[in-house]
Amino acid sequence: MKKKITDPNKPIGKMTRIVDFLPPPEELVIPQEAVKVTISLSKSSVDFFKQEARQYHTKYQRMIRQLVDRYAMQYSQA
Repeated sequence: MKKKITDPNKPIGKMTRIVDFLPPPEELVIPQEAVKVTISLSKSSVDFFKQEARQYHTKYQRMIRQLVDRYAMQYSQA
């Protein structure tokens, strides 16, 4: 007869300790030099980014920043 597991949270079989391979949290943050700017955008553009950000559960300003960064990267390599 098979032995039933009484507690599913208990480990099954022999356990082996593995070396911690994950970096600490402070190494995961990639600091970027940022400059604050004031910009006027059309209401329709801001509304579009707000709607998209809400859909993807992120911040609309971050999406705009990514767009500008990618644009600059694309044309600075040319």
